Formats: sequence, C-alpha cells, structure tokens
Amino acid sequence: MSMQSHHVHLVSDATGETVSNVVRACLAQFEDVRVVQHRWWLLRSPSQVGRVIEGIQRDPGTVVFTVVDPEIRRALEEACRLINIPCVALLDPVMDALALVLETKGNQQPGRQYTLDEGYFSRIEAMHFALALDDGQSLDRLKQAEVVVVGVSRTSKTPTCMFLANKGIRAANVPLVPGIDPPAELMDLAGPLVVGLTRDAKSLSDMRRSRLRLMREDGDSPYAEEDSVAREVREARRLYARMGWTVIDVTRKSIEEVAATIMQKLGTAPWGEGL
Repeated sequence: MSMQSHHVHLVSDATGETVSNVVRACLAQFEDVRVVQHRWWLLRSPSQVGRVIEGIQRDPGTVVFTVVDPEIRRALEEACRLINIPCVALLDPVMDALALVLETKGNQQPGRQYTLDEGYFSRIEAMHFALALDDGQSLDRLKQAEVVVVGVSRTSKTPTCMFLANKGIRAANVPLVPGIDPPAELMDLAGPLVVGLTRDAKSLSDMRRSRLRLMREDGDSPYAEEDSVAREVREARRLYARMGWTVIDVTRKSIEEVAATIMQKLGTAPWGEGL
C-alpha cells in the first residue's frame, strides 16, 4: 500500500527561511509520514494571495505563514477560513509575548531581519575569509581567524567553517595529511580557538570509499582502507591531546550541531541572524 501524502503550505513575505526551518524541525519528530511542502515566498501584496489560495485549493493542507502586513494576513486567513483549511500564524505567540514584556508593538515590516546593516556585511566578510583560508590556504593569515578547524580528510571541516562564516564568525580550516607534519603556522598559533574534528574510523572509511567511487578511483587505496584510516584518526587525536585543542566527534553530529558546539566554546551564539 502506497503511503498517503500530506500537504503543507509554507507562506512568507520574505525569503521563507524562518518558516522552513521551524516546519522542518517539527516534521523531523514525525516518522513514517510523507509530507509534500509547497513554498510561497515574497508575498508582498494582497493581489498575490489569490495565486497562493489557488495552490492551496489544488492540494489542500495546513498553511503555516510568516506574514506581518495586516491586509495580506486578513486576505490569507479569510480565504483559508472559507475553504476550511487550518492556518497557523507562526510568529504571533512570540510577537505577542515580546510586545507584552517590552510594552510596545513591533513594526509590521516584512524582511526586517535582512537589513543591510553592519551584521550583514560582517557575515559577508566572514564568508570571504573562510573561502580564502579553506583547506590550509593563506596560512600567514591564520592568526586573524576566530576559530581554526583541524582534521583528517572527510571530517566536514569546510562545511563547518562555511556554516560558521554564515553566522559572522571568521573560520579557517587546516587538513591533517598522513606523513606530513602540520604546518608551523598552526602549531605556533596563539589566540584563535583551535578545534580538532574526529570521526569513527569505520564511518570515515565508508565515506572515503563512496567519494572514491564517485571519482572513479580505486576504493581499496590506503586513503579508504579501514586500518589505515584508524591510524590517521589515532594520530590526529594524539595531536589534539598534545596541543590541548578542543575535540569534537562528528560521527553522529550534523554540521549545525558541530557549529553550535564551537560557538558555545567561543562564547557567542548568533542564531538569530539571517533567519
């Protein structure tokens, strides 16, 4: 028997990132269900609501929205009421609670979180920095980093640094290569937080084999052979311990979880930016 599809419509007056992230987090708690997400972004005028309602009528399902303009909200909510579709205003409980505490009403302006302010340009600068210092490049600039991520091949160094950069953190990464001493710029580093990433040897070996297959190379090379990989991991961990670096095992962690751990170590958690 085929699994029934459930439809969820995500409506936003901006990029839709906030509503997408929240719904994704909620759906992760439901197993064995098939949900089709319909995304309706940049809803900025009442005339656009008609197109959204047509889509909802074609595939009826819960509507979750982040829309602040009162006229657009009324049009959307009234249309959902008429066709008997649940309609959830995602931001309302938080906005109401904050308005009560702050004793003032919030601005009803869409996309205010994307203002081209100092924080925005700081994130852009951090992205350029992460790209310039990716994979051991520009080692002479390593001391300018806020965090330096170290690890053997396929421990998610680059994705972690790019995620951190998107939060405005200057992150660099340096690979550990078997048979080659770590660069002096890394070993003499003072100031930036240095984080050593590690992974279970079996899962790391499997990942490397998959990569070699994609590259149409020999999957039995020392690069992916489990005993060889295990030696790499042990040597890396010995280095981390000798240098007193922070160690994070990424075996069962997402990039977001690894980045969150690093930001906690840095004493900053700019999660609200860019949502």
